[in-house]
Amino acid sequence: MSQPAEAECRPPLPPFTQETAVLKVRMAENAWNSRDPERVALAYTPASRWRNRAEFLTGRTEIAAFLARKWARELDYRLIKELWAFTENRIAVRFAYEWRDDAGNWFRSYGNENWEFDGRGLMQTRIASINDLPIPESDRKFHWASGPRPEDHPGLSDLGL
Repeated sequence: MSQPAEAECRPPLPPFTQETAVLKVRMAENAWNSRDPERVALAYTPASRWRNRAEFLTGRTEIAAFLARKWARELDYRLIKELWAFTENRIAVRFAYEWRDDAGNWFRSYGNENWEFDGRGLMQTRIASINDLPIPESDRKFHWASGPRPEDHPGLSDLGL
């Protein structure tokens, strides 16, 4: 497989340190909170392989289409990711996100992701396991305006999640 073009380099690059792994996780969280499928898809290799719940995807086109469907259904989406573990080119995260459906029912989705990166910092493999929990609107914990989570907003551990 050929190397991605220089323009496709996505620092921080492997091998990861604690600091660069935390930064990579926050950058991914911020991108996903943009809810821009095309922007998010650019963080993955052109042939990236995904398992998201029971759905299997390959490549940026399928990833962008999946994300467009996801965010059309998961309204008012707000996500927090937290580093769980890392090695040279792999990162494990845990996450939670809140969203509502078009009937106004609220959910908090919990999950874990395993990521593997190529030498240019593009994700080549993403394996996600996710569970949805219906919640009353009064139990919501993610109340920032649409877009990236504010720097001073608590993370998952701080929120007891």
